[in-house]
Amino acid sequence: MRWGWTAKLPLPKGNPDMDTARKWLDAQGRTVPDHLVTDAERMKDELAERLVSGAESVQQVMVAFKKSSMDEMYAAKALLFEKYGAKLGGQKGGFGIRSYSGSTEVRISIADRIIFGPELQVAKSLIDECIESWAEGADPNIIVLINDAFQVNKAGRIDTKRVLRLQKLPIRRPDGSRDERWEKAMEAITHALIVDETATYIRFYRRNDRTNAMELVNLDFSSL
Repeated sequence: MRWGWTAKLPLPKGNPDMDTARKWLDAQGRTVPDHLVTDAERMKDELAERLVSGAESVQQVMVAFKKSSMDEMYAAKALLFEKYGAKLGGQKGGFGIRSYSGSTEVRISIADRIIFGPELQVAKSLIDECIESWAEGADPNIIVLINDAFQVNKAGRIDTKRVLRLQKLPIRRPDGSRDERWEKAMEAITHALIVDETATYIRFYRRNDRTNAMELVNLDFSSL
């Protein structure tokens, strides 16, 4: 529940000092008189609003920092190309810049985001036929891997890596012969691949004095 608006209501006669009445807006969009809102609800409302507002402020700082960092990295790259008289071209391809001591590094990487076309459903149908025909002779561990590959992740998408991993499985019929349906399914997976978009990432590293390894400065809340 949160403050929705302060309503101006007609004043009852004999109460000239009251010019407004506070109303709360609940989760169903209904207005609730102030006196019906409990202290616990007020506390939760204040806490949720304050923390989310704080998170949004941090998000804005991170977005601004990412943009300025990317701009500086590409500006440094352009200066280096200019110094050596090389043609800069596009921004394809990743690169990194290290401090003089090598203790800190910033890397920019480019990655294609892969999605699947309708051929993936063809592959899944062929794979299901294979599993059904293998019956009791199929390796149960392989079956688990296959079924897991077609489960959607938290974003509602099928994990590309898990599906492509199927192409590396040494699949044979229980009698050791090749299964043409499996091979056609793997071919369908290859044809289903679509490069949806290209994403650019910037990451920051500092050398751990104890292990001497370059460690990521993690800016992902879920990993902290």
